[in-house]
Amino acid sequence: MDAKVAEGPKIELFVKASGDAESVGNCPFCQRLFMILWLKGANFTLTTVDMKRAPDVLKTLAPGSQPPFLIYNEDVKTDTNKIEEFLEENLAPPEYPKLCCRYKQSNGAGEDIFHKFSAYIKNPDPLKNDGLEKKFLSTLVKLDMYLETPLPHELDQNPNATESSRRYLDGDTLTLADCNLLPKLNIVKVVCKEYRDFAIPTQLKGLTRYLDNAYKQDEFRYTCPNDSEILSAYKSVAKYLNKSVKTEMKHYK
Repeated sequence: MDAKVAEGPKIELFVKASGDAESVGNCPFCQRLFMILWLKGANFTLTTVDMKRAPDVLKTLAPGSQPPFLIYNEDVKTDTNKIEEFLEENLAPPEYPKLCCRYKQSNGAGEDIFHKFSAYIKNPDPLKNDGLEKKFLSTLVKLDMYLETPLPHELDQNPNATESSRRYLDGDTLTLADCNLLPKLNIVKVVCKEYRDFAIPTQLKGLTRYLDNAYKQDEFRYTCPNDSEILSAYKSVAKYLNKSVKTEMKHYK
């Protein structure tokens, strides 16, 4: 990638490799950091790590660790949350944009989706599917309500606003909260379609708008793993169920 400034820090991001050991593999934490560095406009090197071969670089630089990990001016960092905090602090204005949220609530929006999704998609019992799907769907509805509710700055501009028109969780630009949530929502979308023939309901207007906007952003779209990589990662845990037990949004009130 082209350098933004000649004197910038030397940054190397190591992420999980795909099955072909060349492209980016399925790892929402890897994609999260990839997105952050891209949004920051930092000059960095991206290296995919083939975990099947346990390369020497992994054994030497981060023994016992799984990607992602970061090398910042020869300093190795392996904790995703701490890496995020470090990058926000060290790649700061005026040279780099600030990515933290204005509103605390944005950081927690959608935080329960992935847990309910996992229970739903890993369930092998058709009799439990309906209940698990409703619990999972309720987390999507909750996120949709947050995305539809005007934020304080929107109400400042229009005190009579009843619906939000913002593009992302915290406003019209991607933030750290989006970098955390969007990779997980992409997995949810791909896996649910394959194993439950379930698509995120278009009736959830806020969530639909959010995802439509996100997939138009290069920083998200081009950091996503191939759908085949996601499905391969879930092949051993996701369970197919009979179509007769699937629930449609119209049955959920």
